[in-house]
Amino acid sequence: MIPQETVDKIIETSRIEDVVGDFVSLKRRGTSLIGLCPFHNEKTPSFHVSVGKGIYKCFGCGKGGDVVRFIMDHETASYPEALRYLANKYSIEIEEVENSPEEQLVNDRRESLYIVSAWAGKFFQQQMTESEEGKAIGLSYFKERGFRDDIISKFELGYSPDGWDALTQKAIAEGYNIEFLEETGLTIRKDGEKLYDRFRGRVIFPIHSFTGRVLGFGGRTLKTDKAVPKYVNSPESDIYHKSNVLYGLFFAKKAIREEDNCYLVEGYADVLSVHQAGIENVVASSGTSLTTEQIRLIGRFTKNITILYDGDDAGIKASLRGLDMILEEGLNVKVVLFPDGDDPDSYVQKFGSAAFKTHIEQSKKDFILYKTTILLKDAGTDPIKRAGVIREVVESISKIPDGIKASVFVRECSSLLQIEERILISELNKMRLDKSKRNNPSQKPIPVELPAEELDELPAFTHTDEYQEKEIIRLLINYGHEQVNWDGITDTYIAPYVIANLADVEFEHPECRLIIDIYKAKLEEGELPTNQEFIKHSNRKIADMTISLVSSPYILSENWYAKRKIYVRNEKENLRATILGGIFHLKKQKVELILKNIREEIQQENDADNQAILMKRYMQVKEVEKGISIFLGSVILK
Repeated sequence: MIPQETVDKIIETSRIEDVVGDFVSLKRRGTSLIGLCPFHNEKTPSFHVSVGKGIYKCFGCGKGGDVVRFIMDHETASYPEALRYLANKYSIEIEEVENSPEEQLVNDRRESLYIVSAWAGKFFQQQMTESEEGKAIGLSYFKERGFRDDIISKFELGYSPDGWDALTQKAIAEGYNIEFLEETGLTIRKDGEKLYDRFRGRVIFPIHSFTGRVLGFGGRTLKTDKAVPKYVNSPESDIYHKSNVLYGLFFAKKAIREEDNCYLVEGYADVLSVHQAGIENVVASSGTSLTTEQIRLIGRFTKNITILYDGDDAGIKASLRGLDMILEEGLNVKVVLFPDGDDPDSYVQKFGSAAFKTHIEQSKKDFILYKTTILLKDAGTDPIKRAGVIREVVESISKIPDGIKASVFVRECSSLLQIEERILISELNKMRLDKSKRNNPSQKPIPVELPAEELDELPAFTHTDEYQEKEIIRLLINYGHEQVNWDGITDTYIAPYVIANLADVEFEHPECRLIIDIYKAKLEEGELPTNQEFIKHSNRKIADMTISLVSSPYILSENWYAKRKIYVRNEKENLRATILGGIFHLKKQKVELILKNIREEIQQENDADNQAILMKRYMQVKEVEKGISIFLGSVILK
């Protein structure tokens, strides 16, 4: 249990722009920060962060909340886990009752997998730096590869003893559940009984999450036996999904954002060497071929990817496979190949950091030049093969969603392949049309008729005041604490005025009714609730509605007046009129509902005297509606 004063300190210290900025590349637009939403795939930013209100809101998928909710949603974390993450980020000490390893494992299954993985990471590190075997084999291997102590420490490299079950027995002795050791893949059960370590006798590369937590491991054997696989990786688990993880991203994300470019390599050692060379914006798709999810992960920070792959046939094929996927996601891509027999790791080790950086600058090619050069080299002078090259290059261009960018590449391709631009454009349009047909096959809608007996069950149109009720709540949350001169004599707070003038109005929308009740209770105690109380409310529906009401995807451009001299009135300029407008619009809706009910009563009433009474009441209410409409500037049909 985290003490409330510590919770308050964590929330007060946490800055939403800092926390969200660790996961999303944010750019200022007006009073908000915007970026690509991390919760759904999008190419046009609809994700807004309001620094002043301390909230985020995506107007694409609807996700929204405060800084704690962001961590909970993004990391699939519980409330206490999110608080611990923020406390760790801002170096806030949390004093709580220390649980035993067994109690921690019982609390939450997913958290248990994280705890076991973190413990294993520490175990591998200690084995390499403190045991004789680890220093003689693991540490000496990394040293021979030229890795400095700071890199070894930063990436938390380690070594797994060559015994059958050293890690397993140590974990069991310290109280860790064998079930979670097996689920994370650290321990393997053979023949239903015998337990042994997956990574025994291997140097270890921990794989970190976006936030730095250990998800799994890659283990490299140092044995020359060809029967032993060179690399072994953790299996898929509840916390580790290979297609969604990039090795080194936790250490690279800040540099990727600053450099506005991401270097993509193949292996663990490539990341370490390039990082050590002073190029920290580098990641690897280790353990899997490049996936769409990994590309989108990079796309949160930059639109530019530079592929650094081996110069052999396998490296070339890998780069070509990834090109189209990157283009399809709307990112820009360049390629750097190294001399045959070298990869980024070996090139740095041979020639040093300065030569490595020079090679990248001098050798990087745009995808169109790179792909054309590679394919034409294979095609030679064969006209059939050359035609195939043209088609394949144009197919890559067809995947670029930006029309202007695609047209530039068509022109460049025309020059390189010595073929008329109009022919390429014609082929490009065919490909795009075919793709459109495949993705959206034309289907005639099949009319659906309901049986006659079911027609009566269809819901009738219902009168709703939801929009007007929510508008009152929006005004209260945004301006309830401000003062307005209502009568020309004294200034009074908006919230008490609104509540008093709507005392006879019954709110129908459940969340609106709850918020009004909170205002009434607070006002009776002489207090005014703040918008943060509703944004952080324990009732998730109230919090979500509040965030939606105080957020807006639209920002008024200064050019409306500065350049075009078009003046757009701000609702804050005349808060009295804004608030009264909200009150009277809601009252008008309520009066219309009363009139509707009276009309229905008149139609059903057979007694003439009762009808006369109802008609008199109807005319009285109609006069009230007329007065409201005159104030609002509306026209009433008589």
